[in-house]
Amino acid sequence: MNKLFPSPIRKLPRADIPLNGVIAFLAQGKKHQIVFSEYTQNAEIPVHSHATQWGVVLEGKIKFTINGKTLTYGKGDIFHIPAGVKHSSKVFAKYADIQFFNEKKRFRTRR
Repeated sequence: MNKLFPSPIRKLPRADIPLNGVIAFLAQGKKHQIVFSEYTQNAEIPVHSHATQWGVVLEGKIKFTINGKTLTYGKGDIFHIPAGVKHSSKVFAKYADIQFFNEKKRFRTRR
């Protein structure tokens, strides 16, 4: 899975995501971010909220709890989390996605 994304994406700045086993590349826009992520380990993301998030699963699966409702998404599935809606997730190893965040500073670049 370490070569899922082509060279132009792998050359983007790395996103600073404080989870073990995740590598993420950050495309920064003036008012948004696009993140290309790969997970080699299971990860749990606690309840939080932010601006609108949209994503498409490329590999593996992720379980979201959005506004109290839990759904599992797999390869080819699209998810959307409206702005301000509380959510959490469990990401399973060998997962990859592309996510759009409708905010300029959702993630910082890794130093």
